[in-house]
Parts: sequence; structure tokens; C-alpha cells
Amino acid sequence: MKICLYLEFYHFWGGRIYKKIGTGLLSSYKNQKIMLDRLKISYSEKWDDSSDILQANTPWLNSLRLIKKAHRQNKKVIIWSHVTVEDAMAVFRFMPLIAPLFKKYLIYVYGQADLIFAPTEYTKKLLIAYGLSADKIVAQSNAVNLKKYYRDKTKKLSGKKKYNLETITIGTMGLVIPRKGIDTFLTVAKKFSNNQFVWFGKIYSSLWVKPLPKELPQNVKFTNYVDDVIEAYNAMDIFIFPSYEENEGMAILEAAAVGLPILVRDIPVYEGWLIHNKNCLKAKNDREFKKYLSQLIIDKNLRARLSAEAKKIAKNKSIETLSQKMLREYKKLLVPQDKKF
Repeated sequence: MKICLYLEFYHFWGGRIYKKIGTGLLSSYKNQKIMLDRLKISYSEKWDDSSDILQANTPWLNSLRLIKKAHRQNKKVIIWSHVTVEDAMAVFRFMPLIAPLFKKYLIYVYGQADLIFAPTEYTKKLLIAYGLSADKIVAQSNAVNLKKYYRDKTKKLSGKKKYNLETITIGTMGLVIPRKGIDTFLTVAKKFSNNQFVWFGKIYSSLWVKPLPKELPQNVKFTNYVDDVIEAYNAMDIFIFPSYEENEGMAILEAAAVGLPILVRDIPVYEGWLIHNKNCLKAKNDREFKKYLSQLIIDKNLRARLSAEAKKIAKNKSIETLSQKMLREYKKLLVPQDKKF
């Protein structure tokens, strides 16, 4: 068995497009490579005719070209549904203007797949609502690399020092875009002026997204992209993720692997795997974010309990745990063609 693992623009212009962005898409792609290595499955990051499966990570135009080429050669096609209309609409300024057309395009491209990997059951339900066949959609987590993300006392000390964090620190990780809940993050930070809040992640030009307020609360830092994400996670004491829409939330899996107590917005994507007051706290609105954050700051035992449960989330969604599920899906896809591996 050989797989062409494809992420559009990944190698373009020396890979500059994906440098210093830090998206969940890129993390997922790297995890897929680790999984294939772990399974001892041969793969290429550029198409060649010896590939049995094209595994595309984006629905863009060159990906579509390769998908059609693979089908002409009677190869199987897997597409990861990292992109949905629901999450794309609140990224860049222009996206709402093209929403109807964009949805039709996604339906067309995803419809070309023999198998669709949806990061969660929630995303699977969205795709079925688009009219795509449920039979060819499999909920498959993006996974988390436990060998990369873990609690590290040395990294915690260096991160605290680097970012001048002296109090209990509430942090998050992700692109600085409105969909990620910047409004809630700032509102909550104003309430807890004695604590420090830090947002690690790329800040886009105001040409692309709504800019940050000119005046930020004194206890808030936006770092822009950081090279050492392990240090960043370890510098936090509480992980807050007020995003309004996700297909999974890679940052949550990474924070869980580090063992951070997690506070998220109560949205459908987390149903079934994030459970309020068991392995996280879920807030429906800003008032609840303030309420639950206050509990986390005050109650050391609550933080410890949620931290231990968060690590269980990461273990269940680790590369090691999910690799065999991936292998089973590859085999099922190729069995009708009597491929040997």
C-alpha cells in the first residue's frame, strides 16, 4: 500500500505559506505523517502513479485537479473535511459574501471522495446535512502527538519568564480571528484584572480580519506566532477556548495532553467527548465564562481534577490510540480492488 499525502501549498515557495501560521490543519497533516510512519505505510507528499490512495487535506483547486487525476487512474481518494462553511464564514472579512457559492463548491469537491475523514461526529453531521452520503463519511479525530505535547517543568519556568507571567495565567492558542472568541477573551480578562491573560497565535493584517482593539486591558498579551508552542502551553495554568465554531479544536487536544484544566464554550462540536464538570468546564455565555473561571482560579483541587481528566482525553485521541483505526479504514477502502499490502 502506498499513499499520496497531500496538503496544497505545503511545498510551494519553499513552504513559506505555512510557516509561522500554526493552524490545526498543519498539525493534523504532521500527525498523519507520524501515523503512516508508525503503521509502516509508504507515502509520498507529491503525487506519483504508484500511489494507491490520494489523501487530500484541502479542497482547493490543485487538490481537485489531483483528485480527478487519481480517479482517472482508478485510484482511491480520501479527503479530510477540515473546512466547512460554518467555520470558514467567520475567518476572513470577505467569506460571508461568497458563502452560498463556497458551500456548493465544498459539496462538489467532497462529493468526489471515496472516503471522507470528518474530525468529529459533529462535522460528519454537517456534511450529511449538505447532502453528502453518510456511508462514505468516517469520524476520525485529528489526533494529538503525546511525544510532543506534555507537561514540562523546565518549559513552564522558561515560558513564565519569557512572557513575564507571575500570577495564575489564563491562556489560549490559535489564530487571532473573531471566530475564536476574542470578544469573550477580552471581556473576561477585564473582570479578572489581578490575573494575566495571554493569547498565543498569529495576528492577521486588518485587511483580512477585524483588528484587535487599539487599547487592550493591561493584563492581556497577544504574542503573535510563537515558535515554541510547548513552552507556550506550559506557561499557562488554565486553558480557555471561547471559540464559536470548530470542527474539533486541535488546541484543546494539545492543552489536554499538557494537562491543563480546560474551559470552553458550550457548542455542539464537543458533545460526547468534552463533558462539563468531568473533564472540562463549559460556558454558554460570558457570564458563565466568568463564573467558571472564578471557580478554577480559586479551587486548586478543581484544577487538579480537571487536569487529570484532560490527560485521559489526550490519551483517547492520541496518535498511538487512533493509528489502528486509520489502518482499518485504508484496508476497507482497498479490499474491493484486491490490493495487497
